[in-house]
Amino acid sequence: MHAIVQPSTKPLTSNPSTTIRSALQEPLWLKITLIAIALGFIFLFLCLPLLIVLFHAFAKGVGAYWEAILQPDTLAAIKLTLLTALVTVPANTLFGIAAAWAITRFEFRGKSLLTTLIDLPFSVSPVISGVIFVLLFGMQGYFGEWLRDHDIKIVFAIPGIILATLFVTFPFVARQLIPLMQEMGNEEEEAALSLGASSWKMFFKVTLPNIKWALLYGVLLCNARAMGEFGAVSVVSGHIRGLTNTLPLHVEVSYNDYQTVGAFASASILAGLAVVTLVLKTLLEWKQGNR
Repeated sequence: MHAIVQPSTKPLTSNPSTTIRSALQEPLWLKITLIAIALGFIFLFLCLPLLIVLFHAFAKGVGAYWEAILQPDTLAAIKLTLLTALVTVPANTLFGIAAAWAITRFEFRGKSLLTTLIDLPFSVSPVISGVIFVLLFGMQGYFGEWLRDHDIKIVFAIPGIILATLFVTFPFVARQLIPLMQEMGNEEEEAALSLGASSWKMFFKVTLPNIKWALLYGVLLCNARAMGEFGAVSVVSGHIRGLTNTLPLHVEVSYNDYQTVGAFASASILAGLAVVTLVLKTLLEWKQGNR
């Protein structure tokens, strides 16, 4: 009779956790190399430019720095930058909340088109968007004659700067809220409505607390882009000193006029904004992670 061979009960593969641990146990030299490359890129493209800006800003002393900041054209550029952000950020916040609510809570025709249009500024060059506003609202543009007859100035004026900034910044809040609200679902909101809560009360008591960190994150990114936008604003501003130059445009004008201290002093304000944005961004990401 033939002997009966019992099948082996020994697993053919090793422990998955052991495999994962061995895959993560890379050689020490490889870890050091990767960390050195990452730190080198951070220093070369982030820290070094920031140090150069500060060095040139204070090259002639603190007095020259403050004198450049307090120049009338610099103060006008700062005020215009703050005004632009003050208008565009709240407007884009309202749009982002409304768009995210509509896309994640309702089914309607054109929903995919709306989602695609929200991403449009990410795929269109800011310079192209500025040219489009010139073709629409410039003196020779589609609405140029009507605007001229009614003495309304959009291009080469503050309204054009605000419109261009609105266009390039409107996706930021919506793009932070849409994925989060899709993941959340609407069970809690339906429960609140079934218990008698009004729509506004449901929004402020249920929806807003759940999306507040993503909302703040989107507002932060929108504000940073609004204050630092160059391409679209450069096309529609006309570069009128003291009137239509935002802070990034003022940096370019000062540098082209060989006002090195003034250019780098203005740039230091934008650099400070970037550092503050990075710190707040990291804090908000940490808060979202804890959520």
